[in-house]
Amino acid sequence: MSIKENTDLKAEGLKAGSNLEKVLTAGKFAVTSELGPPKSADTAVIGEKARHLKGMVDAVNITDNQTAIVRMSSIAAGVLAMQHGLEPVIQITCRDRNRIAMQSDILGAYALGLKNILCLTGDHQKFGNHSASKNVYDMDSIQLIDMLKTMRDSKLFQCGEEIRNGKNAPISEPRVYIGAAANPFGDPFEFRVIRLLKKFKAGADFVQTQCIYDMKRFEAWMKMVRERELHKKIKILAGITPLKSVGMAKYMRDSVAGLTVPDDYIERLSRVPKEKQADEGIAICVEQIKRFQDMEGIAGIHLMAIEWEHRVPEIIERAGLLPRPAV
Repeated sequence: MSIKENTDLKAEGLKAGSNLEKVLTAGKFAVTSELGPPKSADTAVIGEKARHLKGMVDAVNITDNQTAIVRMSSIAAGVLAMQHGLEPVIQITCRDRNRIAMQSDILGAYALGLKNILCLTGDHQKFGNHSASKNVYDMDSIQLIDMLKTMRDSKLFQCGEEIRNGKNAPISEPRVYIGAAANPFGDPFEFRVIRLLKKFKAGADFVQTQCIYDMKRFEAWMKMVRERELHKKIKILAGITPLKSVGMAKYMRDSVAGLTVPDDYIERLSRVPKEKQADEGIAICVEQIKRFQDMEGIAGIHLMAIEWEHRVPEIIERAGLLPRPAV
């Protein structure tokens, strides 16, 4: 980064200058979504998903071998998504890399124009398609956040060396907007806000939550967030995954750790014909979005329409979130 670019960012009160950061800094209700890279070298998959998301969201998460299944690199897929008019949020997990590799990827991602990074510990490899592989976990997500903030703000590698090519070369640090994930539903419940506080203190600028179905429990979590005034210090995007069917609702309830799906949602989906359940799931999703818009401390939503990108425009439009702000 040049001295002029750095000065311009500071003058605007920005850390990275990404579109997502500008939307959130301006106090607009942000919308992010998710784009899973292909399980092959087929770039057409990214273009097809991008076609549905372009103009609908402020940024899109590019997942990093989610569920420990081999997929195209999140950095490569992020560059391709950017070529299709989307702003990427690159996910980096601690499962597969040590701190040397992660810092190398951070420099490379920034050099390619990627300004948002979401820091994750990562799903254990036993859940994926290479269960015999060795994990790394050189550090966890909180340590990764701290390392990324040190690189950006202190202009130092994790080892303490300055980020420069030589003694007389200029410092050239990666200016990135740092994201974290939060699960408001894990146990012990009271500790979930403490973990969010740790991520904020480590350097997270924004947080995207686990998908939310239990609104009462989430509101109780947000009450604890507001009591610590964390909502004034970190931008919180509420996670939403639209339910496609009553079968999906039961699977999310019974098989996804850290999630609770209220019985009234399952009963509501059960009352409509099978071919109408997807539409009912979208109606529930839109109702949730409207509640989040009225909830103190919620800066936006993170819409995770898993392999359902073609329904994202409908959801965003019905929720009254178009057009997206130009900042």
